Amino acid sequence: MQKTLYLFASGRLKRKDNTICVEGDEGTRYFPVTGLRDIVVFGEVDLNKKLLEFIQESEVVLHFFGYYGNYVGSFYPREHYNSGYMVLRQAEHYLDPERRLDLARRFVAGALANILQVLRYYQNRGKDLAACIESIAGLAGDGLPACPTVEELMAVEGNARAHYYEGLNTILEGSPFTMNARSKRPPADPLNALISFGNSLIYVKVLTEIYKTHLDPRIGYLHTTNFRRFTLNLDVAEIFKPILADRVLFNLVGKNMLGKSDFERHGAAVLLKERGRRLYVQELEEKLKSTFYHRRLKRNVSYQTLIRMELYKLEKHLMGEQAYEPFVSRW
Repeated sequence: MQKTLYLFASGRLKRKDNTICVEGDEGTRYFPVTGLRDIVVFGEVDLNKKLLEFIQESEVVLHFFGYYGNYVGSFYPREHYNSGYMVLRQAEHYLDPERRLDLARRFVAGALANILQVLRYYQNRGKDLAACIESIAGLAGDGLPACPTVEELMAVEGNARAHYYEGLNTILEGSPFTMNARSKRPPADPLNALISFGNSLIYVKVLTEIYKTHLDPRIGYLHTTNFRRFTLNLDVAEIFKPILADRVLFNLVGKNMLGKSDFERHGAAVLLKERGRRLYVQELEEKLKSTFYHRRLKRNVSYQTLIRMELYKLEKHLMGEQAYEPFVSRW
């Protein structure tokens, strides 16, 4: 199985025969390019055009994060699975207000269903989340169908997530982490920093999987397609953030693997230090590799595979073969 290479230390990234050579403070390491899905760079690295040509030929996506863990951008190699037909289908669904709204509603419905599954999981373990669950279930059941525009749909989703974030303090009761409200740019406290970091990783994970399909990441439906480079990965990530990023967060905090010493303040921003980022990506990769029994397929699949399967379902919807139904966790 291909893996993600995370680079935290500074150094040089270059090609050596058919391997990616990493030179830095941690020594010189070699990684066969055939074993890599993508590369995520946190440290300060030097690279050259020869390396970029190599990873393009090898279909490896390169993601860059800033020194403090903020997403900067991606080297998205020339698409090897380009399909004019699929681009036209994506554009048709975006330009048709009804079809765009239908897809956007499906993404939000999937996101809220997975949020509710997370809350019910902890409700069944003694956490008093009944009020949050009732509020979000009401928005999901009555609010979504009534939304006549994508903008109003996003407003309903925003309200639901506000209730969800209120419930985080209950889920994490007894830990050193609390939050008054969601803050993104910049994150105002350690919990917000963890949420932002995890969400960014899910965005790039989905983006890498889109590269392996015929889909164009520039055409999204819930998130407006504009001058931003990518939007489709933001749409699909909404479904997976509660069951991947948030579950990893709860695990790290619940097991006391992270403490306040793993964060630092820079002006108004609270940011995750390198040790915390390493722990987070380690837990996320373990989660992605873990498998569960897929009822429809009647076999075990990994969460990494699940992301790709979600994109294939979206392709079928766009081609008119089968209506897209977002994945909803059952545990």
